[in-house]
Amino acid sequence: MSAADTSIARAPAGRPSPAPGPDPGKAPPGKPHGGGRGPRRDPAWAPWLLLAPTLLVLALVLGYPLVRLLVISFRQYGQAELWQGLPGDWQGLANYTHILTDGAFWSVVLRTLLFTLAAVTLTMTVGMAVALLLQRVSTWVKVLVNIVLVASWSMPVVVAITVFKWMFDSDYGVLNWLFSRIPGVDLEGHNWFTDSTQGLAVIVLLVVWGAVPFVAITLHAGLTQVPKELEEAARLDGAGPVKVFRHVTVPVLKPVIVMLTTLSVIWDMGVFPQVFLMRDGHPEPEYQVLTTYSYDQAFVVNDYDAGAAIAVVTVLLLLGVMAVYMRQMLKIGEVE
Repeated sequence: MSAADTSIARAPAGRPSPAPGPDPGKAPPGKPHGGGRGPRRDPAWAPWLLLAPTLLVLALVLGYPLVRLLVISFRQYGQAELWQGLPGDWQGLANYTHILTDGAFWSVVLRTLLFTLAAVTLTMTVGMAVALLLQRVSTWVKVLVNIVLVASWSMPVVVAITVFKWMFDSDYGVLNWLFSRIPGVDLEGHNWFTDSTQGLAVIVLLVVWGAVPFVAITLHAGLTQVPKELEEAARLDGAGPVKVFRHVTVPVLKPVIVMLTTLSVIWDMGVFPQVFLMRDGHPEPEYQVLTTYSYDQAFVVNDYDAGAAIAVVTVLLLLGVMAVYMRQMLKIGEVE
């Protein structure tokens, strides 16, 4: 009997020998494991299709005005061109040369930058202090503070301006009355807006009043993501509260801080109603910032081309801020 016959004879009766087949743990070649279908991939144009409605709205709401603004800034465009519907004569860079060689324009730019620096610094400082305070109070106090923050944040700008004008009024202002109660201080009838430094400080407080709630609530949400283990480890190593905040809390919050600082710079450089309405619609030269200066040149002096050129320069400054923001966020992403 051959070896083949011996192997067949030893097989159990009634049970055929299993035919060799593929390993059940491996998918057949050319076919993906688990059903024969690979992962579905959306076409490259699918995200653009989803973004198309938003991009269309932005193009209509922002794109056309920006293009129109840019065109006017290169033309001679005054009241006659506006009423008669004329395109205006092409001036090239003459409008930009005029404003960039004007000392008043650079004074406004410097004032705007100082105004923005003061407002952003105070906003971030107060916002961080409120956010840290919310971590150390009881639940009901936290709820009360959040209600106050949301209420002040939702207050219309016109209402906030009216309240501040009453608070700092020279005849009926509550702050003049309150400060005059301090021994040695007499502010009865004091006009805060006679001196532009004091007046701009009041407007900065108004801007900070409206900006702190958003910053504080956002920073408080970020503080909840700081690992408690890192803070405890730093305290066990002998670090005090300041060092824990500097070396543990701030690095974790850096993306949020960069985002809030950039947004605050953009918002504070673009303030208009706070300055315009606090000065009753006629800001004096020492109160002019870029937005009100552009408005005055266009709609008070009727020099629309100069106003457009100033607005374009303002947009370029804000784009520079956005470029710095994007660069910082990319660096943070590389580190993470």
